[in-house]
Amino acid sequence: MKFSKRLVLIFIILLSCVGCDQATKSIAVSHLPEMKTFSYLGDTLRLQLTYNRGAFLSLGHSLPDVLRHSIFTVGICFILLGALAFALLSKSGAFSVVLAVSLFIAGGVGNLIDRILHDGTVVDFLNVGIGSLRTGIFNVADVAIMGGAALLLFTTLRKHKKNR
Repeated sequence: MKFSKRLVLIFIILLSCVGCDQATKSIAVSHLPEMKTFSYLGDTLRLQLTYNRGAFLSLGHSLPDVLRHSIFTVGICFILLGALAFALLSKSGAFSVVLAVSLFIAGGVGNLIDRILHDGTVVDFLNVGIGSLRTGIFNVADVAIMGGAALLLFTTLRKHKKNR
């Protein structure tokens, strides 16, 4: 994939995912009271506003503030810059790989914006499941990150199977 096409794809994914993520978080903060859960679709979807100080499933939330900031703000900046360099410059510039890494970057940027705007926390508000089998509380940026990771895994496994 040519550099210019990679750049356009990354820009479109970043703009759409980060825009959607920040818009939904803004709506959640404006319309959902903290500590109250709203249930929809037979309790398959729950909306519950929380501010996550940690990473995935609140991992690291109890770290000292300086260390948490160093890892989840500064460290993530470097990881996202590295992922962007990879997406733009790697020799294996297959569309699916660039798309996957772009989704990962977009989700990371969405959550990084939150950490900067909300004193080191990320706005989470979605929970899905059936009965007691439920996800953690997440947001649109988390969906982009997981979608990018799943696509990258699928692409890698498909390529590995093809090479065998």
